[in-house]
Amino acid sequence: MNAKKLLTGLAWLASLGAQAQIDTQPVPAEPRSSGLPAHWQQGVFMEVFVRGYQDSDGDGIGDLRGLIRRLDYLKKLGIGGLWLMPVTASSDHDHGYATTDYRNIEPQYGTLADFDELIREAHKRGIGIVMDYVINHASWQFPPFQQAVADRSSPWRSWFVWNTHPGPGWDIWGKYPWYDAAAKPWDWTGEWKDLPPIQPGSPDIFFGTFGPHMPDFNLRNPDVVRYHEDSLRFWLNRGLDGYRLDAVPHLIENNARDWNDQPESRVLTKRFQDLIKSYPGRYVVCEATAEPIAYGEPGLCSGAFAFNLNYDIVKAAKGDAEALQRVAAYYRSMSPTMATFLHNHDIFTGQRLWDQLHGDEARYRLAAASYLLLPGTPFVYYGEEIGLAGIDGKDAQDDAPLRAPMSWTPSNRGPDGFTTSAKPFRPLSLNRSRHNAQTQARDTGSLFNFYRELIALRRASPALTLGRYDADRVDGQVWTFQRVHGRERVLVAINHGDTPATIDLPAAARTLHPKNAVAPRARATLPPLSLRVYRLEPR
Repeated sequence: MNAKKLLTGLAWLASLGAQAQIDTQPVPAEPRSSGLPAHWQQGVFMEVFVRGYQDSDGDGIGDLRGLIRRLDYLKKLGIGGLWLMPVTASSDHDHGYATTDYRNIEPQYGTLADFDELIREAHKRGIGIVMDYVINHASWQFPPFQQAVADRSSPWRSWFVWNTHPGPGWDIWGKYPWYDAAAKPWDWTGEWKDLPPIQPGSPDIFFGTFGPHMPDFNLRNPDVVRYHEDSLRFWLNRGLDGYRLDAVPHLIENNARDWNDQPESRVLTKRFQDLIKSYPGRYVVCEATAEPIAYGEPGLCSGAFAFNLNYDIVKAAKGDAEALQRVAAYYRSMSPTMATFLHNHDIFTGQRLWDQLHGDEARYRLAAASYLLLPGTPFVYYGEEIGLAGIDGKDAQDDAPLRAPMSWTPSNRGPDGFTTSAKPFRPLSLNRSRHNAQTQARDTGSLFNFYRELIALRRASPALTLGRYDADRVDGQVWTFQRVHGRERVLVAINHGDTPATIDLPAAARTLHPKNAVAPRARATLPPLSLRVYRLEPR
């Protein structure tokens, strides 16, 4: 395409944006360094649900200014990066993945000026910020989709996926993913799978991987891809340090059989990754449940969440010897670019760790050690470091139990709590009287201080931050391994069993954790459900 045609196309795209009341202006790249420390993305991240983190204005809803207020807490914990769940404007005002404006902040969270201040204040503390970006779909209230529904001849029509006869055989997580816009299916209050069937031949049948309230973009349309690229640059130019790319295996669906993780989706993912990483020091991590290890490779997304490992870590912490073998084997073959976690904001990854382990703090610590001291980039889910419980651990079908307000004080109300409002946006966590940040910080033996010590160990040790996984062994319920970087070697031993165990130690081992442990000898005794970390003298 020559320059004149390109400029004409960009002007046409900008005029469409004015018609649809969204910003579609092209965004030139302005790559510059963030000034963060080298290897900052190999530190420990925290996933933050801004709505549930800290309310600053008394409306019962967490916001960006509240998060800014808590940056010193995060620095004290040792966090090096934050993943913000969606902070762009959305139609659900909670979940956040139904985007209505890709270049603006959710009004309940604040303003673009607040976002800019968050970036500046985080960087002052050596903390990077990545945010969720929802490429696959928008909200049904996204203005271009509304215009596409209202006018079949609208130029916005080609931004979405339509098919008058989608045919049988489609099944995505128990749902038929085609919906008739004429029936306004987004108003349905029941389960999506129970919607009345569509009538083939309707001109308004559209595709929605995750339901009718979130129509899929037509990512075969170059204009849609350019819009996303410009929107990615919009935030990068403001100093954002990277992205968590949502649902990337679902960017392109070819037919009822070939809908998940298609080659075209991988090509697009790599294209978006390359754009982001053209900015110095930026980080990309993908949500790719289909083939996470493939997406974690540098040639595709260069970072991906280690789905399924989380289940085995928790099972191993409960005493499942076979799960422990699988965990050890996973790290043996895992790319160091993978992002590890125990659970996140989606219920399919499990309930809050406190609820999964029924409040057993000894086993909780084993689970934490099983990813904080290992290769990859660990992601702590907000509140995990204080043992935050869900608001209703029995409801396994709803994400709400995972997204309670962060517990800051025993009451969690008032100037030091989550909110000064009499009614926070969601009920408070059930175990807040003891498992709150204030109480946990004062107790030297608390979960918070355990997390803080392990994160400090990781930050202080190139071997634990960047080193390879070596000399691993599982003997019954005892897992030992070394982390090696250059001449530095660190030995980690975790006893998942209910009885003491002994291990052989190399000569001149020095105990790093716990600090009050007896000086090691040739053989060391591991108490039940315990962790030991040793520095080994160079060979």
